[in-house]
Amino acid sequence: MKRGRLIVVSLIGAVASIALGGCAWVYSLGPPPHGGAVDYSHIVLDRDGRLLRAYATPDGRWRLPAKVKDVDPRFLNLLFAYEDKRFRTHHGIDPLALGRAALQFSTSGHIVSGGSTLTMQVARLLEPRQHRSFGAKLRQLARALQLEIALGKDDILALYLTLAPYGGNLEGIRAASLSYFGKEPRRLTLGEAALLVALPQSPEWRRPDRNPAAARAARDRVLDRAAAAGALPSDDVARAKFEPVPTERKQLPMLAAHAADQVVAAEPDRRVHRLTIDAGLQKTLQNLARERARALGPDISVAILAVDNAGGEVRARIASADYFDARRAGQVDMTQALRSPGSTLKPFIYGLGFEDGLLHPETLIDDRPARYGSYTPENFDLTFQGTVTVRRALQLSLNVPAIAVLGKVGVSRLSARLTQTGAALVLPKGEAPGLAMGLGGVGIRLTDLVMLYSGLARQGLAAPLIERVGVPSTGPRRLLDPVAAWYVGNILIGAPPPDNAPHGRIAFKTGTSYGYRDAWAVGFDGRMTIGVWVGRPDGAPVPGLVGRAAAAPILFDAFARSGLAPAPLPRAPKGTVFAATSTLPPPLQRFGPAAASGGASEPPRIMFPPAGARIEWTSSQANEPVALKIAGGLAPLTVMVNGVPLSADSTRRTLFFQPDGPGFVRLTVMDARGAADSVMVRVQ
Repeated sequence: MKRGRLIVVSLIGAVASIALGGCAWVYSLGPPPHGGAVDYSHIVLDRDGRLLRAYATPDGRWRLPAKVKDVDPRFLNLLFAYEDKRFRTHHGIDPLALGRAALQFSTSGHIVSGGSTLTMQVARLLEPRQHRSFGAKLRQLARALQLEIALGKDDILALYLTLAPYGGNLEGIRAASLSYFGKEPRRLTLGEAALLVALPQSPEWRRPDRNPAAARAARDRVLDRAAAAGALPSDDVARAKFEPVPTERKQLPMLAAHAADQVVAAEPDRRVHRLTIDAGLQKTLQNLARERARALGPDISVAILAVDNAGGEVRARIASADYFDARRAGQVDMTQALRSPGSTLKPFIYGLGFEDGLLHPETLIDDRPARYGSYTPENFDLTFQGTVTVRRALQLSLNVPAIAVLGKVGVSRLSARLTQTGAALVLPKGEAPGLAMGLGGVGIRLTDLVMLYSGLARQGLAAPLIERVGVPSTGPRRLLDPVAAWYVGNILIGAPPPDNAPHGRIAFKTGTSYGYRDAWAVGFDGRMTIGVWVGRPDGAPVPGLVGRAAAAPILFDAFARSGLAPAPLPRAPKGTVFAATSTLPPPLQRFGPAAASGGASEPPRIMFPPAGARIEWTSSQANEPVALKIAGGLAPLTVMVNGVPLSADSTRRTLFFQPDGPGFVRLTVMDARGAADSVMVRVQ
């Protein structure tokens, strides 16, 4: 009896010693690796989570993170059927699989199956072993148990989907699916899923690009085992076996390469970056830019920028025709390059003229030879149209009328208005703004130009462009009054389109810089603004390169290929004046000096209220008009409140107007000679 007790006690002590020793050994291993130290690839995603571009790790591996939701369910079903039937129920170790492996080894004398679970395989991937040994296997078992305690099943599966080897420098199912099939693993065919299940078991021997026969045989074994287990119908298996095996690797997505480079450089510690770009539109416009650049010449590059008007989010940014084309300087970002804008600033010149009450789209203006000191502007075709409406002058991009209006509104005022919205205008060193600025004598970026045109589509509110998801906007800034912006858009939508392009589809403007160095086209509808630049990145001239012939067709094609239905421009805002030239107030019928006899020699001035004044006007004063006092000017006078003529005696110098309510009010007075004064006040 005593002897039996001693044996039991001894056994218990032995088991306890083994258990304590085992616990001490497991403790000595330290905490299990959770994948936090793994160096993943930088990936840049579009607004919907689609891959734009990935970067290899420092050791040259494509290791793209993946989760269960990123993978086709059929792949997971095949994976469990082939690798680990009881993955969802065991705790890291499958005793039945280990027992089967031990029995097979004892009967055959060699390893038939390893009995490894997916968790054990993850443990081996996190801590690669140098040699196969009993000690290494024990360590793998211990790590599997630790991983099951520390992580959930989907987390363990995500590590497998990210780290499993697929041949060469491919790790993880996303890199493999993109490289072998050219698509994300969300919608794999049955044959593709089976091949991706088979590859990690012998990734180098079964590589389809090097040994397609071995890859096909391994894929078919996966299908046969799944069919034998009742996981797949036999007819589905038969069809899957007829699917071709890829024989070469495909290039991973390379969309918005410049934008991706910039966001990764700005946040090098982040591994996943998300942009507002739409991958589908980006790919479409990249192809368009590449096609047109090749047609235009071997040294020509094309840049395209598409922006959503509502929030200023960039939907596509093609910074060069081909990122890898050294002859076209493909890695130079031409959306950020300073270039001469040609005539593309003219709409803002006329916009200020509309805002100041100097012009109306139907105002007559002269296109005749004119001299401003030593500066003599000429039209592009070296001809003159005579007297035309402002609408026609802008649609035909006549230079002389634009410079005449710029002389009235002021070069410094134009420069200040554009720069206060965030657009960077760069003049040659040591030069001050001059009239030539209206014809391209200044440097601007395509990004800023598109932002300004998007402001026209937003009724005069220019919003800073946003390219990264989650970055808050700084808010829009006033570019033009709503009425002035609407006038400009209404004129530009009637501009004659290039050959074979639809009329009235978009409001657009073209431009050509001096010496045929830059060709531009920028257009917008109610939804989107797109800008196109064409030229040589090195700034060399290209004879015959003009905006209408080179850039405008690309612009219209970009809108057509976007797949979006045309969106109408905003409705005319309150205060818009619809009138023929003959029915406009006399000072608005013709721009420029008019014949007048007698009268005051001083231009008109608004003496009260002064510019920037704040006028107290509460609800109790709703029926009380506000006084407006004028000095100077040749009668008859035309007074406008927010662009709307004020019905009053045209000879009186003290008038009254009724505010619409709290907010900013622009007051303008113009005399019979066309001289004018304008102030902005705030009613509160």
